[in-house]
Amino acid sequence: MPSAPRPLLISREITIAAPPSAVFSVLADPHRHADFDGSGTVQNAVSGPHRLSLHDTFKTAMKLFGVRYRIVNTVVEFEADRRIAWCHSGKHRWRYELHEVDGGTKVTETFDLSTSPVRGLLVRTPWPRRNAEGIEKTLLRLKALIENRA
Repeated sequence: MPSAPRPLLISREITIAAPPSAVFSVLADPHRHADFDGSGTVQNAVSGPHRLSLHDTFKTAMKLFGVRYRIVNTVVEFEADRRIAWCHSGKHRWRYELHEVDGGTKVTETFDLSTSPVRGLLVRTPWPRRNAEGIEKTLLRLKALIENRA
């Protein structure tokens, strides 16, 4: 019996009591990413603009399994106050989509493996599960960060 197909898109969503512009301003500032990262991998040292736009690059200091490294990300999708996504050399994407709803903004974060040349390998590793857990924590931290700013 063949195994079930493994998803290439890992998404979670949350509603934040703020307008899309307030949420987007945090997401589009790479210097704020460590403030809401729930994976524990994004560190404070970042270079790049304070307001990202399409094709901008930014460097992030990371720490994974105790190993410190830096990674360069490129913004590959951008629609102000609606969508932003970036990727690094692995080509998989981290995407945030914003939709105005009653009471605020629905934020969907997606780890998109469909754009990676090694997606077939990655879906067989623990990364999809780990990223799902990280996304859930990230969205909770993002919500707390934005709602507590007022």
